[in-house]
Amino acid sequence: MNETANIYVALGSNLPFQGRSPQETLTAALQRLAESGVRTEAISSLWTSPAWPDPSKPAYVNAVTAVKTDLDAEGLLGVLLEVENDFGRHRVLRWDSRTLDLDLIDYRGQVMETASLTLPHPRTGERAFVLLPLSEIAPDWVHPVSSEAISGLISRLPENAITQTRRIG
Repeated sequence: MNETANIYVALGSNLPFQGRSPQETLTAALQRLAESGVRTEAISSLWTSPAWPDPSKPAYVNAVTAVKTDLDAEGLLGVLLEVENDFGRHRVLRWDSRTLDLDLIDYRGQVMETASLTLPHPRTGERAFVLLPLSEIAPDWVHPVSSEAISGLISRLPENAITQTRRIG
């Protein structure tokens, strides 16, 4: 397969893992992805956002990366899930705290739905913690289904979602 960019992965963590802070976990996860043939082309700043649906849990550290790989979308999803597992991700409760979360946001503008993968990620257009970092590295990104520019998606976010999602580095 031809290696091109325009593949975006959201990263998040709100729990330490093996002595690493969430920020350090995200950095280590990018290294592990590179070892699996998924190379970072661009990375956003780090952002923090409240845990949802329970804001009393630790806040998340988030980022978005543009990657290059010769894997197809399903193959890339498999690598993302493997890396999450390597970093102690346990899927017990939906939206629970986690050591690492890797979401395939967009794969070269493809629109698809299989048993294991929906592209683009179904909640991309509703998440400040994805859209704000994505806008740093892909300011001209357009949602593959709605054809809406990222600036329009951001403008429709609730004000508190934007103010509670802050750049930290």
